[in-house]
Amino acid sequence: MFEDRIVALEAEYQAVEAELSDSATHSDPDRLRDLSRRHKELGEIVRAWHDLTAAREDLTTAREMLTEASGDDRDLMRLEVDDAEARVEALEERIQELLLPKDPNEGRNVIMEIRGAVGGDEANLFARVLYDMYLRFAATKKWKVEVLSEDASDKDGINEAVFLVKGPDAYIRLEHEAGTHRVQRVPVTEAKGRIHTSTATVTVLPEAAEVEVDIDPNDLKIDVYRSTGPGGQSVNTTDSAVRITHIPTGTVVAMQDEKSQIQNRAKAMVVLRSRLLKAEQDRQAAEMSAQRRGQVGAGNRTDKIRTYNFKENRVTDHRINLTLYKLDQVLAGDLNELTDALMADKRGRQLSGEEDGEG
Repeated sequence: MFEDRIVALEAEYQAVEAELSDSATHSDPDRLRDLSRRHKELGEIVRAWHDLTAAREDLTTAREMLTEASGDDRDLMRLEVDDAEARVEALEERIQELLLPKDPNEGRNVIMEIRGAVGGDEANLFARVLYDMYLRFAATKKWKVEVLSEDASDKDGINEAVFLVKGPDAYIRLEHEAGTHRVQRVPVTEAKGRIHTSTATVTVLPEAAEVEVDIDPNDLKIDVYRSTGPGGQSVNTTDSAVRITHIPTGTVVAMQDEKSQIQNRAKAMVVLRSRLLKAEQDRQAAEMSAQRRGQVGAGNRTDKIRTYNFKENRVTDHRINLTLYKLDQVLAGDLNELTDALMADKRGRQLSGEEDGEG
């Protein structure tokens, strides 16, 4: 089983503990962060292993006592054996889960991009609904949100919103939000009360550190221009907006929300690094889409991961066949039941060997 591997991990745990206690480690923040994260991961495994060892000893003792018991005592000891067997089985399953490969993006912050897709004004209005939903969800989780770019459309919708979500569990809870989201509702502009279907796309990118993505300045084409608002009108008298093109990949990022060209350039580089990191991770993972567009498809109505039906107060996640009749609560930021179910589904597929840990 996993005993030999546990022995090696316990030795690593002790080595990590020793290095954490070394004063020299504390002068290197990056090393300290990595060691602390690894110490936490290994600590869970080691503690579960010690609990399993104790539970197995209890089971052996209970079985020995059962063979010697008689009458009512035998019934009581049978219950002891059953309880001990259940504890051993649960702990073995727990350790198997803990030994699964960790997603390399676990613990990262997240950059989310939301865009209206099919449906014109209604798609942009729905994109605004999704944007507000994720901001509310982040607030319930006490995550910090930094808006990188917000391009408003007519009628209070958004063409695009790009924002950074900071939280230790942000990625593992939000990674499954990537894809095409479909809405079914009566638009405010619909005179006859007919239900319309439109879509918005969501992209989820793990935030990349500068050291992870080596970008050659010579590979960048940087353009500056004046910021514009809805309808194209100029909202700034200086060339503060920035468009950065990564020439080798053709990746383009534009930022114009800040009045400072330097600030817009810094935000654009944050998004560019994260897009390039995700593209490289996708390339290396054969079972995943090789391009960012694999997350969102074409934004077509049929290319959907989730449907939001306002008339029935229903939300359905098509990947796990989960339907909840509490759309109002979901849009208010209560995504826990959805994200919990999607995380459990991923874990189940990993345990069955359908998916590795690099989701």
